[in-house]
This record gives sequence, structure tokens and C-alpha cells, in this order.
Amino acid sequence: MCGIAGIINKAAQAGIDDKSALLQNIRKMTDALAHRGPDGEGHWLNETGSVALGHRRLSIIDLTDAGAQPMQRSLFSSIAGEEKRYTITYNGEIYNYIELKDELYSHGYRFHSKSDTEVILAAYDFWEEECLQKFDGMFAFAIWDAKKRKLFAARDRFGEKPFYFYFDEAHFLFASEMKALWTVGVERITDNKMLLNYLVLGYVQNANDKEQTFYENIYSLPPAHFLQFNLDIFDYEVHPYWKIDKELTSDLTADQAVEKFNKLFAQSVSRRLRSDVETGSSLSGGLDSSAIVANVFQSQLLNRSQQTFSAVFPGFVKDESKYIESAIHKFPVSNYQVTPNVNGLIQEFEKICRHQEEPFQSSSIYAQYKVFELAKQHDIKVMLDGQGADETLAGYNKYIHWYLQQLISRKMYKEAMLEKSIFRRNNTPFRWGFGNYLATYLPAHTAIHLESKEYNRVVKHPDINKDFINTLHGREWEGIHKPIITKLNDILFFNTTSLGLEELLRFADRNSMANGVEVRLPFLNHQLVEFIFSLPANFKIHKGWTKWLLRKAMAKKLPSEIVWRKDKVGYEPPQKQWMQDEAMTEYIHEAKKKLVKKGVLNKEVLSRAIVPAGAHVADNFDWRYLCAGQLFC
Repeated sequence: MCGIAGIINKAAQAGIDDKSALLQNIRKMTDALAHRGPDGEGHWLNETGSVALGHRRLSIIDLTDAGAQPMQRSLFSSIAGEEKRYTITYNGEIYNYIELKDELYSHGYRFHSKSDTEVILAAYDFWEEECLQKFDGMFAFAIWDAKKRKLFAARDRFGEKPFYFYFDEAHFLFASEMKALWTVGVERITDNKMLLNYLVLGYVQNANDKEQTFYENIYSLPPAHFLQFNLDIFDYEVHPYWKIDKELTSDLTADQAVEKFNKLFAQSVSRRLRSDVETGSSLSGGLDSSAIVANVFQSQLLNRSQQTFSAVFPGFVKDESKYIESAIHKFPVSNYQVTPNVNGLIQEFEKICRHQEEPFQSSSIYAQYKVFELAKQHDIKVMLDGQGADETLAGYNKYIHWYLQQLISRKMYKEAMLEKSIFRRNNTPFRWGFGNYLATYLPAHTAIHLESKEYNRVVKHPDINKDFINTLHGREWEGIHKPIITKLNDILFFNTTSLGLEELLRFADRNSMANGVEVRLPFLNHQLVEFIFSLPANFKIHKGWTKWLLRKAMAKKLPSEIVWRKDKVGYEPPQKQWMQDEAMTEYIHEAKKKLVKKGVLNKEVLSRAIVPAGAHVADNFDWRYLCAGQLFC
């Protein structure tokens, strides 16, 4: 995991060749990314001064100088004059690089390092853009092809690694974080429609336009897409390369599905333990992180005690300490704990915002940041984490009503009534009413109704200054989208690919890299995800249990109090309590003042008391005002 940056200048083609200025700018960009790669840096310029690539290195695989970047290789071509055809700057890990290296070796390729970076170059030379289908990994990379005078850039399937870019008539710039673009003169212009949707709806992405960010002139390469920039015509194209098939249905039995899940998951964990530095794991006390710890313990790759890291909140009703204790008594792991508090949140909030660059919904971000900081303090550079399981395996309680609607729409009334009764007996909260019956039989009308409802919330919110809304005339519907849901897989697909998962991955990337730590996510192996989506809905929600398949898979590997927990806690600190703190209340009030001064909020909000809310409460407006005031004012 590293930081990457690049510049393509049109002016150099016209004879304006100032290499020193180009080198100075690429260094500014990599300096802004130093936290992502504290172990080294590198810069490369082509002969004409039209292209510069930069890299900050976090050494994980092949710690020698042979793995340094930007990397050039001569082994991929036997044609004279093409020895330096490809140059790469790359952020991430290709977990199956050993298998790919063996395959490429059989095709005549030879390697000078033990790094996965060199494997990417060889794979691109051999398969071109089809190499992306081969990779099991998290990545954002850019390869300059000197022969074709083209840049090929790609981002992993789920968006674990970031890739931002800026384009005008004279420059194409890209980087792992937007702050690198700002250092070389890209203006920081807030996209006010994105800001409005965040303040009212809590959206931190536009589900309809995955390239859009909170800044008007900076774009994000969408997950599962590649970009090709042609220097000769000075323009680019973006293309998709992968999509989950949510219509595919497997005919496996439950036992067969559990067996295959265990095999794929174990392989994913094992590959994500490949490292030349020590690895650790997040341990929240929940099923997902505990499942990873269990599989690490079973792996033959570790011959030492695994180190785990947790955030705990003694006295808080949703503290998960007892489940963490249950896990660490089951396995020979070392556990280190941190207790984030409101004073630390206030002191470090500006730093958190600087690293995140775009808004976030709650203080859960801070708890995650402190866990990665704790790992860094114990010299851990690689952390396994459980993100992605809830979105693919239906782990959130909000998925229950969609599952019930699917059963009813298929005339499985008895099964639906049984599921409802069990969930209620388990005191599992879920939404159900007359409207859900309408949604069952009129899914398209329901989507339209929900979109109209959100539109009205945006344009009629009492806190938002009407003049601010009027400046966005014609854009009122932008970013408002509700999918048509006819089955559970529809909403899981939406949350995995359009709105939900990628924002969590952004939070984790920034929090981990702020501390020079790489986070790896075993639940996001694409073959595992494709398999999960192929399974019937009742393998995901079944007999009063969400995430049923994972529970069954872990039933003999984890303590039953973890596997069969009835409560769902989403990495939650005592935010409501923190927001009642006098210093935090004043901090929020000052942020609201900034937004009033900027003309975003009505001045009446300043006379209204702060409304404390938990981390996962839907209409947590005061938290959003705090975040927006810090980032955009």
C-alpha cells in the first residue's frame, strides 16, 4: 500500500520543456502523500518532459530496492529500442501474484524482483487490459506505455484503493488523494450539490455518477473501471471491466454452500496473509472480524501468536468487550485495546478531516482511526479487517424487510410469516408495515415515491438557506436515486456497487494510511463475492438470522455467543454521549456559525440546541454540520 501520483503535460509536446518544474511538481504531490508511504519515494520523468510519475512506498512485499517504484522493466520485449517501454506507479496488493508469476513464467517471462508490482507489468504486457480479470487484489495503478504514448490506469473491483484525477486542456493529473492535486494548483472548489445532499440525506457519494466527488473539478475513477489516456489526442476514456451477476442462481444445497464458502474464505484469508512484514487483525467482537481471526489461526502461514487490535468503551451499552474477550480466550492471540474519548475526538478532528478530505457520517471514523494508530504503535504494517461482509451476506437489519418482500412476492406467505415471528421473538428491530406490502407488488412505483420523498426533503429542509438551494436550480434531482428492489440481491448489489460499501472503504483507506498501515479485506475476494451473490436469499437471511451462511460456516470455529448473537452493533462509539459534552457542543456550534456565514444554513439554527444522536441515527444533522463546517468553510 502506497501513494501514487502522475502528471501528463500537453505543453511539452509543443517544445515547452521544463523538466525541473515538472520534477518539482511531482515531488510536491508525493510529499503530500508521505504518510501513505513512509519507507521511500521515487520519481520518473520521460525524455520529453511530458510525463512524470511519482511514488511513496510502504514496503510490504520485497523490502529490497528491487521493489522500488516507479518501476521500469526491460524483460517484456525482445524488440530493440523497447527496453523501457513500460513504467508503473502502483498502490495496493495483488494477492495472487505468486500464482500469476508462475503462469507468466511459463509464457517466457523472467523477473528481477519478488514484488507483485513486476507481475502487474508482465501481466499487462501479456494480456493488456484483460490482465485485470486475472487479479485478486486491491489496487490503483498507472502504466505509461512509451511506444503507444498512452497511460493505462485501473482501480480494483470494489474501490478499496483510491484514484483521483484532474483534467483540463493542458494537464492530466492523478493521485491517491486529492491533497496531492491541490499542492500543484488544482483549485479546491466545493460541489455544492454534493454538500447539500450530504447535509440533508447523509450521502457521501452520488450513486448515479461514481466519478463525482465533493470538489467540482476533481474526479474519481470508479471501482471496476480502467482509464486510457492518449497523449497524441490529449484525451481519455473510462471503461468498466467487471460487474457482479446478481441474477445468477446456484443450485447447491446448504451444506455444499457452507463447504464452498469455507474453502473460498480460507483461501482469501491465506492469500491476504502474504507479507514480508508482520500482520495483525482488527477485532471488534462481531462475527466478521472474529471469523477472520479464526481463519488466521487455522492458516499454516502463521507460526506465532496473532496480534489483534480493538476499540472498547467501558460502561457504554454497546461496548463489545465481552465478545472480544470470548474471541481471545478461544484463540492464542494477543489483544491490544484503545478507548477513544470525546477530548481526543475534538483534538484530532481537524486532522481526521484533513486525511478524509470528504465528509463522513459519524464518529465511528475516529474509533477506526485509533485502532490503526494502535497497530502502528506495535509496529504492525498490515491489518486484516472484516469490511464487506454485511453488504454481501445481508448482515444489516435493514435487509430483513426486503427479504420478507421477496418471499411475499413469490407467494411464499407461510415462510414470510414464520420469518417475521422469529425476528420479533428475537427482538430484532426491522421495519414492517402496510407500505411494505405496496412495495412488494409495486417496486417501481415505490422507488419513484422514495425518490420524490428525498427530493422534497432536500428542497424543503428548514435548516438550509433558500438562497443556497436556489443557486443549484436545475440540479435538484442530482444524486437522488432509489433502486427498484424486487429481491434481496437487488439491494445487496446496490449497496455493494453503488452506494454504501465504497464509502466505508474510503474511510478505512484514509484511516489506515494516515498511520502508515495497510488494511486487507478477506470478504472482498471477488470470487467469494460472486459466489455469495449466486446463492438463494434464504442462505443469507434464514430462520430469524441475518448473515446465516457465515454463521453456519463459523458454527464450529467460534464461540456460540459470537456466532449466534442476536444484536447487531456496527462499530459504534458513544457518540450521543460525546455530543452532550460541553466542549463538543461548542465545537459543533462554531461549525454551524461557519455554515451560516457561508450562506448554507439559516441563522435560526444558531439559536437551537444541539440534538445529540448515536453514530448510526439517520437524521444526525448536527454531526453533519460539524463535519461540513470543518471541511468546507
